[in-house]
Amino acid sequence: MSLAGKVAIVTGSGQGLGLAYAQELAQQGAAVVINDVDEQTARNAVASIENDGGKAVASVAPVGSSETARQLVAAAVDNFGRLDILVNNAGVLRDKVLWKMTDDDFDAVINVHLRGTFTCVREAAMKFREQGEGGRIICIGSPTGQRGNFGQTNYAAAKAGIVGMVRTWAMELAKAEVTVNAVIPVAATAMTETVPFFKDFVEAAARGDEMPPFARRALGFGNPSDVAGVVAFLASDAAAKISGQAVGAGGDRLALWSHPEEVSTAFQNGGWDYETLTEDFDSLFGGDLQTVGQRMPEPPAEKKEAKK
Repeated sequence: MSLAGKVAIVTGSGQGLGLAYAQELAQQGAAVVINDVDEQTARNAVASIENDGGKAVASVAPVGSSETARQLVAAAVDNFGRLDILVNNAGVLRDKVLWKMTDDDFDAVINVHLRGTFTCVREAAMKFREQGEGGRIICIGSPTGQRGNFGQTNYAAAKAGIVGMVRTWAMELAKAEVTVNAVIPVAATAMTETVPFFKDFVEAAARGDEMPPFARRALGFGNPSDVAGVVAFLASDAAAKISGQAVGAGGDRLALWSHPEEVSTAFQNGGWDYETLTEDFDSLFGGDLQTVGQRMPEPPAEKKEAKK
């Protein structure tokens, strides 16, 4: 097995995508620390791995604080002797449009997604450096962090920030032979159920129906298991030369997201003043302005008819 002898932590792994990641890592031979805020959910996740012949323990705590990060690393070391892999998956949603979003709505999402990723990676990085044998860090992003999404100011900020941190950590941890990558999943979960365009597919998946080709190909949208193999690959020795990347996964699609780049440039001696910009901006850049939000392809005729 490709991950035999490795030890992994997967935050937010009691159910959904996190559980799929943990189960795949265990299937490939890794011992796994399951993390969830609910004890019974965490126990059930551990049982699902053990019943399949794998090794797992539970660490019940909300991700965000340094204390939880230390608890997770300690659970790996105390139970399995070391740490090799960290998958940062834990997250919450508090969706509201900007003018209705409260401070608490914003802070709750930033604390779990952004701060929780930071505290867990910092703790894991110290352990990896102490062990001196490299390591794998996989942080879970979102298309919302790449392109924005209506009603998700907090989530977009957190997920965009995670990818920015991944690029920085890939540089900082390269000497220690620790790779750091982001995975951008698109799959049927409780989170994607809140997106109206995906709702029918999520409900179909919950019923056990086969995901239609339009979802799997045109949308790159599938089940959590479709993303799990990508996470396990990035956690393996085979991915030793891959770092600082954002890899998209969903349905039948695998993608590599670009880093932000300048799409068009112009120069003027002395720089750009208000009057010149007012006169020239549209002719210089009007055709290069970037779109926002996720671009959804036109659904097939049968789906449109079903909605009537």
